[in-house]
Amino acid sequence: MENSPFVDFQDVWLAYNDELLAQQQFAVEAIDLQVQEGEFIAIVGPSGCGKSTFMKLATGLRMPSRGTVHIGGQPVTGPLKISGMAFQAPSLLPWRTTLDNVLLPLEIVEPYRSQFKQRREEYAERARSLLRKVGLGGYEDKFPWQLSGGMQQRASICRALIHEPRMLLLDEPFGALDAFTREDLWCILRDLWAEQRFNVILVTHDLRESTFLADTVYVMSKGPGRIVVKMDIDLPRPRDLELTYTKEFTDIVHELRGHIGAFRNEGLGVAK
Repeated sequence: MENSPFVDFQDVWLAYNDELLAQQQFAVEAIDLQVQEGEFIAIVGPSGCGKSTFMKLATGLRMPSRGTVHIGGQPVTGPLKISGMAFQAPSLLPWRTTLDNVLLPLEIVEPYRSQFKQRREEYAERARSLLRKVGLGGYEDKFPWQLSGGMQQRASICRALIHEPRMLLLDEPFGALDAFTREDLWCILRDLWAEQRFNVILVTHDLRESTFLADTVYVMSKGPGRIVVKMDIDLPRPRDLELTYTKEFTDIVHELRGHIGAFRNEGLGVAK
């Protein structure tokens, strides 16, 4: 018997306010999605399709107008403590060092907050270990303005993972970076996920990124957003960047691009 899904969206609709709800104007509609524990999924689609709205529902920052969201077997009733998030802008605090930026969630989230002073050195060593894994060993005492964009994003990912969340949500995390830095961070994320097997929900416009990283890619239609294609990425793991130059890989990317192009041009369509 299959295990209960870790992420479970059951017929989820969201209108952003009561007026829009009365007018039946939804940002996303009829979202059905089940994700097993430890799975890495990506959400792709044209601008304005509701990808970021989906993330707000998955983190408990928004409650659905209809339907239910369960994470880890529990109904989502408010912001989740078991998730970490990273965005396109690293949003590191400029007056804090790299180490102190990474430690920030432990200072404000229970149960860590009440133990922070007593266990600060233990937590700092956890942060240093994470920073070493992403290639930032030796940069613990640097301030954000002393780091490149890619280094800031690495620190941001460490900050999202420091409290050992069961789920990592990434909203266009590498979108502002150059191609070489982006691919470097793909590999860092791939290795962190392979080691710890937290759930990942990645929202991205980059079809190569979604194909390289994810177990499953979901394509959303333009607004109101619906999930219209679910594609399992049957590429062996561990995946190396050389894979991205193979016909097998580019065929998947082209198929995804074809789906998105069709929905952009034709409006709502449903494919399986």
